[in-house]
Amino acid sequence: MFQATALFSFTLLALTYAQQIGTNVAENHPSLSISTCTSGGSCTTAAGSIVIDANWRWTHNVGGSTNCYTGNTWDESLCPDPETCATNCAVDGADYTGTYGITANGNSLTLKFVTQSQQKNVGSRVYLMEDDDTYREFKLKNNEFTFDVDVSQLGCGLNGALYFVNMDADGGKSRFATNGAGARYGTGYCDSQCAQDIKFIDGLANVIDWTPSTSDPNSGTGSVGSCCAEMDIWEANSVSAAFTPHVCTVSGQTSCTGTDCGAGDERYDGVCDKDGCDFNSFRMGDTSFFGAGKTVDTSRPFTVVTQFVTNNNSTSGALVEIRRLYVQNGQVIQNSKTSIAGMDTFDSVTDEFCNAQKEAFDDVNSFEDRGGLGAMSDAMDDGMVLVMSLWDDHAANMLWLDSDYPTDRPASQAGVSRGTCAPSSGVPADVENQAPNSQVVFSNIKFGPIGSTF
Repeated sequence: MFQATALFSFTLLALTYAQQIGTNVAENHPSLSISTCTSGGSCTTAAGSIVIDANWRWTHNVGGSTNCYTGNTWDESLCPDPETCATNCAVDGADYTGTYGITANGNSLTLKFVTQSQQKNVGSRVYLMEDDDTYREFKLKNNEFTFDVDVSQLGCGLNGALYFVNMDADGGKSRFATNGAGARYGTGYCDSQCAQDIKFIDGLANVIDWTPSTSDPNSGTGSVGSCCAEMDIWEANSVSAAFTPHVCTVSGQTSCTGTDCGAGDERYDGVCDKDGCDFNSFRMGDTSFFGAGKTVDTSRPFTVVTQFVTNNNSTSGALVEIRRLYVQNGQVIQNSKTSIAGMDTFDSVTDEFCNAQKEAFDDVNSFEDRGGLGAMSDAMDDGMVLVMSLWDDHAANMLWLDSDYPTDRPASQAGVSRGTCAPSSGVPADVENQAPNSQVVFSNIKFGPIGSTF
């Protein structure tokens, strides 16, 4: 596809084939402060900001306003192939509040579900910035990450998520000459699902074999995915919550095609562990722990503390345990304990817990197959980027979080029931029509040595 252009120098090639930046809308990153803490418990406010993922942005022809992507289809004249599309098209700045329903105020971030402006926007995904061109990277080992959250307005089928992924701090701009937009415009996303709905991967348009979604008017999938390790600190609504490490056999953001992406029937043949090793209190046998009026009362805000314990209690050690605590109304709440027949009792994520859970639930242990916590430890050594999002689920209606799943197993089977939502719930069209004003609020983010943030 490079044709005669291949005769030019690499520098000229990079300039010719590059994901472009638009100038029709100014890009101003909303400010969001966090706190960094020391072992003595003293915390200092650090300035920061957020940026919305490039996938949500208006993509149009360079120097104009003709859409390169409309609804869930590409303009074939502007985007006949990945390289030409990258040359012809630009991602533009964002109206965070008016278009996307995103509001940051001090140390608080609100993500609204459905925002109606000139067009309808559903959900969002944002990243925490170190500066205007760089995502903030966290080294999580032997540290803890704490935040306040309000999930009271998130019902069945919604997921207000906070998590870390092993993506490039500059959004891939320095690694891929084809990426001219970088972190400033929210490029470079990857996760353990090897997401194939990303419009530009490694600076090239994902137009090959692009298939529009039959249920999502704004999305589709291409032949390329973007894979990396993922640490789900928080996937939750007012009914259920889970924290889940996902590991991969590749290091850092890596594009995939074919079997490596693990799509469909090849789920367990890809480079990443899509299932992960989840700790969902309801699924693990304590049905009275999390929810409105329960031990962790989701009708009111609360604090979530996650600790990353190493084998030598230092940042150089190997990750061996992920612990969870909650704080509400001034009271520290220990994580729930597992109560599954034939399974030892656990209250944290370890390799032993993961292996016991997979066996008790008769699940494929793709987490162990891809390295378990040792692989997550390696990913954390690289540094992880913080992601916050609000979304509905066109693949499985979020049943894996808050209802009975998989749907071909009886609810009475261990590990199938994950929350009190009906198996018929979570259909995106229903959720968007019936609960458009849903929102999640993340605030008071703190990071520091274990025991320093609460």
